[in-house]
Amino acid sequence: MNARSAFEEHSGASIPLICGAMYPCSNPELVAAVSEAGGIGIVQPISLTYVHGNDFREGLRKIRALTDKPIGFNAIVEKSSKVYLDRMMRWIDIALEEGVRFFITALGDPRQVVDKVHAAGGFVYHDVTERKFALKAKDAGVDGLICVNGRAGGHAGSQTPQALFDSMQDLGLPLVCAGGVGEASGFVDALSIGYGAVQMGTRFIATSECTAHADYKTAIVDAKEDDIVLSERISGVPVAVIKTPYVEAVGTEAGFIAKRMLRHPKLKHYIRTYYSLRSVWQLKKANLHGSGYKNYFQAGRSVSGVHKVESAGDIVRRFAAALDEQAAAN
Repeated sequence: MNARSAFEEHSGASIPLICGAMYPCSNPELVAAVSEAGGIGIVQPISLTYVHGNDFREGLRKIRALTDKPIGFNAIVEKSSKVYLDRMMRWIDIALEEGVRFFITALGDPRQVVDKVHAAGGFVYHDVTERKFALKAKDAGVDGLICVNGRAGGHAGSQTPQALFDSMQDLGLPLVCAGGVGEASGFVDALSIGYGAVQMGTRFIATSECTAHADYKTAIVDAKEDDIVLSERISGVPVAVIKTPYVEAVGTEAGFIAKRMLRHPKLKHYIRTYYSLRSVWQLKKANLHGSGYKNYFQAGRSVSGVHKVESAGDIVRRFAAALDEQAAAN
């Protein structure tokens, strides 16, 4: 089975396209719209509950009322907070009870999620930025890898899509290209490399179904590739954001004390928690209220391919048509 066929079997999607989980932008209508069009939308649980005000189970049922197509779930499995990890595992149990069978894990050991999901007949893909993490994820039993390259939004990797693929193609798992794709030609090119699917985030923020503030969408449409910078001030590690006047004013590097704490084996968890709590509030404000607030607009270099706000379903269908045209030409 080739990588695309494996991905489509695992995810239930008919088009090899993922709307990646995004805090704070993954509202139920966006997730549902991508799945309904044939891709697969991924639920980001903090967005579903904290930002968009849903009880978790009821939020999943709200999405189900909009589409009966498969949806996925994003599980951050970083273990610095037992309270958070316990809550995440409860959410996974609920998601399984509600029929979700495709999971994407990140920032930790996915083994516990793999065991739960496999027992229910589901599949787990894991975010990786380089081969050493991919090997650990494979050892944990994951079914595929989300290969986050240097053009991605959020916590980007450092390698090109081609280099990342070349470093992992021998692992025997379907690989998903994550980062830098904002137009149909880039989607087709990524699949031509050998990726089984493409994950996009930034492109789906600038859609009519996404409830992000109009200022955020406008910032994405107006931004050029060179406007994307890496800031350490959101989570303590570099995150791709749009260079706004606020970002220029506060800078992109963590302060001296924070840098010292981030290098300390025990203190780094405290400073990351501080950054995370602060950024959760800032990103939520920017998403809901726009550029009048101190904010960070997360986005990847795919902004260069985003020229207007349009329907998520139209994007999926246009990308699928481009793939069909390429297949017909060959």
